Amino acid sequence: MSLTRQAELLGISRSSLYYQPKQIDPFTLDVMNKIDEVNTRWPCWGSRKITAKLNTNFKKGNLGLRVNRKRIKRLMKMMDIEAIYPKKYTSIPDKQHKIYPYLLRGLTINKPNQVWGIDITYIRLTNGWVYLTAILDWFTRFVVGWETSIFLDRQMVISAVEKALLINIPDIINSDQGSQMTSADYINLLKSKGIKISMDGRGRCFDNIFTERLWRNVKYEEVYLKEYHTPKEARQNLDQYFKDYNYERPHQGLNDKIPAEVYFKN
Repeated sequence: MSLTRQAELLGISRSSLYYQPKQIDPFTLDVMNKIDEVNTRWPCWGSRKITAKLNTNFKKGNLGLRVNRKRIKRLMKMMDIEAIYPKKYTSIPDKQHKIYPYLLRGLTINKPNQVWGIDITYIRLTNGWVYLTAILDWFTRFVVGWETSIFLDRQMVISAVEKALLINIPDIINSDQGSQMTSADYINLLKSKGIKISMDGRGRCFDNIFTERLWRNVKYEEVYLKEYHTPKEARQNLDQYFKDYNYERPHQGLNDKIPAEVYFKN
């Protein structure tokens, strides 16, 4: 049986089959986890402020070490973390790929499956990390698809989209301009379903705000309360969290209704 088929039967991304624990020193891993915590709380902060914040915390901490901005910038790139604020350039795509325009400016979002947003975040493990892709319906806050992977690659993104498309097909999918969302495989998949492609441009501080709020909820309500030892354990816990988020958790932005109640009602 092929590895691709094995992954399909197990419900995991193919890249997870090749997982080997990352050999990373405890201090670097701790720095990465603290970057994630600061970014989740203050997503508009760049490497300069994050470095200052971490050095303030470490000054009298148990590690007693300082970090420089160069290291913070390198780790943020590894974690796919970028400050959210208007700037000259956002995520840098592969130059050979076409960049699609931002379609949401001035658009009134008033129904399910009108706009989905897709994004990637870092999820810590006790001795490493995984990445999480989630696709959110902007009107109902219903998470229509998600996927985890040890690799920051397009396969994770495509797998999440394929799962979401089993539920419905949106009018528009909005993303950043990262290489995973500008890959030919991703673009062709959306085009084959007749989905309009929207990409964040300059001044993207409010372009993906709903997904940023989702990340904050995921981490404060789930990830930071637990310790995941393996990618499988992280996946299982996140699967349960998203089920609870969609079908059990009232949402203030929906007048305390449950996302699934609003998503499937319309």
